[in-house]
Amino acid sequence: MNDVLEAAAELQSYCQRQGWRFCFIGGIALLRWGEPRETVDADLTLLTGFGGEEEFVDALLEQFAARIPNAAAFALDHRVLLLRAANGVGLDVALGGLPFEESVDRRSSEFTYPPNIVLRTCSAEDLIVMKAFAGRGQDWVDVERVCVRQEGKLDWNYIFEQLRPLAELKGELEILQRLERVRSG
Repeated sequence: MNDVLEAAAELQSYCQRQGWRFCFIGGIALLRWGEPRETVDADLTLLTGFGGEEEFVDALLEQFAARIPNAAAFALDHRVLLLRAANGVGLDVALGGLPFEESVDRRSSEFTYPPNIVLRTCSAEDLIVMKAFAGRGQDWVDVERVCVRQEGKLDWNYIFEQLRPLAELKGELEILQRLERVRSG
């Protein structure tokens, strides 16, 4: 896990030097808010907006190795840039621009991971929204673990306010019902 945290710190340091808005999501945020599980890469949302992504992608590709051929084209088509840190760990950089992603950045905060690695992560509520929206089996397990560990501390109104339009966009309102079942325990 230290390799992943070191890779995340490398990416964060670069983003900070650029003055970019970002935060870690996925497994790194799960270490903070839920129960730790093995993660092999670092996931980060970088606020690029819509239309200016190429500048961010090109700058990142000058600093980090690409994990796939034609990484820039893939990133512009799929809104995720697949990179590799100096230590070989994968870095998944989501190109954010939605109002929800801007909210995730505003609500993010720093957390110190052992051995004294400080990383900016999304909030527990935003992690739940992203995991529920993704909706894979492991994502729902992660949602349950965050709910258990953060019991009594979560802003459920915020979670449902953010998740509802995303579920509607996806055409899967049953996400909301499933999350309500997880919440009810």
